[in-house]
Amino acid sequence: MLILLFLQPVKLVSIITVNYNQPGVTIEFLRSVKKHAASDNIEIIVADNAPVKDYEQAFREAYADIKYIYLNDNLGFAGGNNAGIRIAAGEFILLLNNDTEITEGFIHTMVETMEQNPGIGMLSPLIKYYDDKTTIQYAGFTKMNYLTARNKAIAYKEKDCGQYDGRSYPTHFCHGAAVMFRKADLKKTGLMHEDYFLYYEEMDWSERFKKAGKEIWFTGKAKIYHKESMSVGRQSPIKTYFISRNRMLFIRRNTSLLNTFLFSIYYTCCVIPKEIIFYLKKGRKDLAKYTLKGLSWNYKNNKEAKNTGLKIFKLY
Repeated sequence: MLILLFLQPVKLVSIITVNYNQPGVTIEFLRSVKKHAASDNIEIIVADNAPVKDYEQAFREAYADIKYIYLNDNLGFAGGNNAGIRIAAGEFILLLNNDTEITEGFIHTMVETMEQNPGIGMLSPLIKYYDDKTTIQYAGFTKMNYLTARNKAIAYKEKDCGQYDGRSYPTHFCHGAAVMFRKADLKKTGLMHEDYFLYYEEMDWSERFKKAGKEIWFTGKAKIYHKESMSVGRQSPIKTYFISRNRMLFIRRNTSLLNTFLFSIYYTCCVIPKEIIFYLKKGRKDLAKYTLKGLSWNYKNNKEAKNTGLKIFKLY
């Protein structure tokens, strides 16, 4: 009992997760938090994106003391999390995908790491695959080449031999599946841009934290397991569309006019045609179609849009 009291963070942590018609996955997530963080000073917020039925009672059976937000429209990853952030009471906010499961001491370690370095704006843990707990998904991100909008996840698909245990260091981008930040910093950075809807929103947010003078960090002292691709699939039209669209949107929003111009030539003349040819050879005309739609959205929307993700994807 004394050990639990010692480990308990004094400051409140608001854990936010977004559900989109995956009640079973979200229930498993809530049970994981209950098992490994019930003694911590936390509140749990579940933002339910356009549920086909009311899941609140089922979620409360898994974790009774939750704040439940029913959202009439599907606001995507960014919009759902933003809805949770708006009602969060914690000094620290922790965004966790509903398809993740945490480990013992996770909350305490994340808070402790943040408090040891006030310069940290966003902190993501070691992320490993749930289906293969010996394989790493994320241990930080490399610097992005803004002319190609390419970077890499550090240690992606490496075997975990303890090489990142106990290590914490600055990195270039957080990971949206698990990221902690201080609510106070949002006064400078603002919330996530909701026009991303899915993908690149956390990278855009990382850029704004850096512009506000904050650092992005990784820590191997804390870890989670990620059931990746349960939300939208590996090669689904929705994933293809938003990755194609948002890669260019990210560059438009975060780089100079000259960089955007050079990237646009490269992306339009090299990347998109190559991807379309690849999908056509695979017999996936649907993916080729939505790759092109993602590109064309950027040319049709010269000004920043808001909440366009749902409206556009009703075409599918």
